[in-house]
Amino acid sequence: METRLKADSLSTRHQAPGTNTVAIIGLGLIGGSLALSLRQHGLAGRLIGVESNPAYARRALELGLVDDIAPDLAAAVAPAGLVVVAVPMDAMLTVLPQVLDLVTDRQIVIDVGSTKANLLAAVADHPRRRRFVAVHPMAGTEYSGPDAAVRGLFEGKTLVVCDAEASDPAAVAAVEALFRALPMRVLHLGAADHDLHTAYVSHISHLSSFALALTVLEKERRGEQRIFDLAGGGFASTVRLAKSAPATWVPIFRQNRENVLDVLDEHLHQLQALRALLAGEDYAGLSAALAHANEIRKIIP
Repeated sequence: METRLKADSLSTRHQAPGTNTVAIIGLGLIGGSLALSLRQHGLAGRLIGVESNPAYARRALELGLVDDIAPDLAAAVAPAGLVVVAVPMDAMLTVLPQVLDLVTDRQIVIDVGSTKANLLAAVADHPRRRRFVAVHPMAGTEYSGPDAAVRGLFEGKTLVVCDAEASDPAAVAAVEALFRALPMRVLHLGAADHDLHTAYVSHISHLSSFALALTVLEKERRGEQRIFDLAGGGFASTVRLAKSAPATWVPIFRQNRENVLDVLDEHLHQLQALRALLAGEDYAGLSAALAHANEIRKIIP
């Protein structure tokens, strides 16, 4: 196919050890963006893709995200120094153990999933567990599929490494070196802490955006189309995440259900408190609540 790039034309200087050939399983937003970043920084000599959606596989080749599409996991894993599992979270529970079944003690496997506790429990007793490094690059957009791949998506973002003590230290060091070269910051967390904090900083943002979109769509269904005519930048930025794929987010909500319910309860409590202040015409109290909310500037400038 004319759109395939030749592996020998890629720069491989500055490579992390053992990552000359990288297999990426799942060529959507994160997998595709990682492929672009590895090429950009000369961190992979050959990129092999695995993609269950034939249209996505063809498009990934057309876009030059990978050099080849492997017919199955075994064909992709065998030549790879690094294997990246970038499938939706429910599929991850099946695919990751299958990948670990195939690797040797000279290969490294990472996932890029948004929840960790269930996944790490699923492979805790696997004989190749120490070849697996659980990571979560805190980056993304509301789009999906190979066309959503973004060059430079990870630059300046944070990579969370989870339960690093369960992985081989040399594997952890190689993975961290790879992502620092993108460049990313590296943070270590336990799986439980990761899932709790991502519920607060990521998962609730998506749920809130979905809820706002449903609210506005309900108004539009009632014949109030003008609400969309008046929608400005604030609305667009707030509801942006509602464009995210259900196939991505339902598995995340399912696997992090308890933490998401906890943060959702608190979010509903805060909404009810603001509603009570407004309903009671307590504008001094409302002003104080909003001023308190402004303190988020200390965390997010």
